[in-house]
Amino acid sequence: MSKPKLTVYYYPKCGTCRKALKWLQENGYELDLHDLFEQSPDKDTVAEWVSLSGLPVKKFFNTSGEVYKELKLKDKLPTLSDEEQIELLASNGRLVKRPVVTDGKTATVGFKEEEFSRVWPGAKV
Repeated sequence: MSKPKLTVYYYPKCGTCRKALKWLQENGYELDLHDLFEQSPDKDTVAEWVSLSGLPVKKFFNTSGEVYKELKLKDKLPTLSDEEQIELLASNGRLVKRPVVTDGKTATVGFKEEEFSRVWPGAKV
């Protein structure tokens, strides 16, 4: 059975992203890569990630990033609607926690090997 092609939103210089890409490639996935810093995702894309992942929008924010801190989002996010948070994520790819991996049916954010083994099957543990 062939594995689905995965779309990965990432930043090439991010160590976590590199680990995730290596893991996915070693487990036989073909990847369609999108550099978040070169091109921010649009609102529909971000909304789809949220919907497919089942996670709250706030889980998609890179809380340790410079832009997050500069915009003082720690204090602002709780006051924003989901729609406003999605617009914010779509406005700047640097705000997105990475990598975001999707096959169009589900989505994961960040990289934890245990979660990847569960969500992206056929993996060696």
